[in-house]
Amino acid sequence: MWKTRAMSLAPREDIESEVRRLCEQGQHARAAEAAIRGYGPEVFGVLMATLRDEPAAEEVFSLWSERLWLGLASFTWACSLRTWVYVLARNASTDFHRRERFREKLAQPFPDSDAISRIAEQVRSETRPYLRTDAKDRLTALRERLPPEDRELLVLRLDRRLEWKDLALVMLGQADVAADVLARESQRLRKRFQLLKDELVELGRREGLFQPE
Repeated sequence: MWKTRAMSLAPREDIESEVRRLCEQGQHARAAEAAIRGYGPEVFGVLMATLRDEPAAEEVFSLWSERLWLGLASFTWACSLRTWVYVLARNASTDFHRRERFREKLAQPFPDSDAISRIAEQVRSETRPYLRTDAKDRLTALRERLPPEDRELLVLRLDRRLEWKDLALVMLGQADVAADVLARESQRLRKRFQLLKDELVELGRREGLFQPE
């Protein structure tokens, strides 16, 4: 019942190994492009699902792309690249809501801005048709009634299938935390996830999507 359709992407192992190989060779611009092309579609999909506002999702995606491009050289691989890109995406989304002058900050130039903007726009353009088809799903419509953080939890766990420890890092907005902190956050998310799943099942039954057991 909870299985969702996945986009056709390169295997994660291939993305991780290719980006790491390029980083080790000092080719960080090429590594960043590979990371954005590899993980950009699913990140943009999560932003669209959680923000429910295409212009906002586009701006956050642009900021995410910039931070990945500029930060990859200092990434320590304490977690997987995929987990780290979601940490960046969540922090970019948080900043979008907190900064009163977000648009002005985005407008400031940074190295390779033309290249990254071109790559980001291509990824967004290729991803939009899939998202608009997927948005017709009635379970997605139910999920969109939830608060943004709850939607994010469901999207990352159900759609993107993040492991609990990786999901905890993303929701904490950090790529590396103490083991006890990680364990507590993982447990909290497990409990919250079960409550949300039960809530959606009940909503679905009320609207005739599921038959009573």
